[in-house]
Amino acid sequence: MSPRAIFERELEVLKGQVTEMGERVNVSYGRLLLAIREYDTESLRALLDNDRQMTDMQRSIEAKCLTLLTKQQPVAKDLRLVTAALKVVTDIERAGDHVGDIAELYLRMGEKPCAEPSAGILSRMMETARGMLLRSVEAFVEGDQKLAEEVVAEDDQVDDQFNQIKEAMMQAIRGQSLNADQVVDTLMVAKYLEKIGDHAVNIGEWAVFQVTGDIQGVKLY
Repeated sequence: MSPRAIFERELEVLKGQVTEMGERVNVSYGRLLLAIREYDTESLRALLDNDRQMTDMQRSIEAKCLTLLTKQQPVAKDLRLVTAALKVVTDIERAGDHVGDIAELYLRMGEKPCAEPSAGILSRMMETARGMLLRSVEAFVEGDQKLAEEVVAEDDQVDDQFNQIKEAMMQAIRGQSLNADQVVDTLMVAKYLEKIGDHAVNIGEWAVFQVTGDIQGVKLY
């Protein structure tokens, strides 16, 4: 097998590792949503233990990237893929961290739901952020610039949902219908979801870079 064929095979292995890491976060996210709906404390606690596994996967991918950079001679497009992968896995790992953060918050809140009237908005925000994360990883692995740009544009929706929750909490405070703990916990959950959306945007932007060499409108290579 030629050196180029071996290198291309290694690139496919790299993309497979990124896919696996993204799928692991997506599965955890799905378990989080189910555990919240059913208030399953055992499942919520299990999500707190994902951090080490995600960190191990991140380090394995980073090592793979560094090996490809130092032992091979990638052309420009390949170099963009490997460079972007180094960045993408950090955002995937941090999104996984936030799944655990949200699980910890719900354990602390107990069986009472997040404060009304924001619960419905928060549920939609969870689905939006999860969809963005899933599609951003897909866009990166497939080199799909159009899908990546759609994910980046969807960030406005998450920001709007976050602002709706803030406004609902302000109204509740004015009306003295909620206590301070309910307001703070609800806003913290929403903030973590906003951060997951931000990580999805970052992954989408690196997916665009992989194809074009541009990152946030700046041509790198």
